[in-house]
Amino acid sequence: MTQDELKALVGRAALQYVQPGQLVGVGTGSTVNHFIDALATMKPGIAGAVSSSNQSSERLRRHGIPVLEAEAVPSLPVYIDGADEIDATGFMIKGGGAALTREKIVADLAERFVCIADESKLVKQLGAFPLPVEVIAMAAPQIARRFAKLGASAALRAGVVTDNGHPVLDVRGLAIADPLALEAEINQWPGVVTVGLFARHRASLCLLGTAEGVRTLRF
Repeated sequence: MTQDELKALVGRAALQYVQPGQLVGVGTGSTVNHFIDALATMKPGIAGAVSSSNQSSERLRRHGIPVLEAEAVPSLPVYIDGADEIDATGFMIKGGGAALTREKIVADLAERFVCIADESKLVKQLGAFPLPVEVIAMAAPQIARRFAKLGASAALRAGVVTDNGHPVLDVRGLAIADPLALEAEINQWPGVVTVGLFARHRASLCLLGTAEGVRTLRF
């Protein structure tokens, strides 16, 4: 199977975690696009979706699926999103699509986080994929210097501004042995909006697309 076919496979498989009449949290990215397309097949039974990006919201609306604002929803039964990397404990790196802050906000509303990914995203240790960090623009050089002290290099993602109007730093050279501790540390740096480490908000389970079919990892 091609990578796109694997993404479509897990996108369809995620429908089993969407109950009729309930709201669903929807992430961002190419794998989630397949999920949104699959979600449209059960459209009459969906109460609506809370989306993590303008891009996903537009795709949901094109399918006729109601999109609710996160601030109007006290909780969600499930949030379905992809990952740039995921390890064997459900910790993830996210933010390759620059939607990390809103993804973490919607994930925080959800009782369960279902990650959908192809098998190339499963890693032994996080950090090969550049770690995205959404920042306040004036703090970007200061935050980059902090990463340099950790032995990593941080560079602004060219031409990218998030839906919140902020730039994104991509951090290379990190071998992330303790995702929870690193997430907590970076979150305290002045000017950091969100770090793309999803450790506190890790996946509850992962639907992993493989050549043999969908593999379910539970954490």
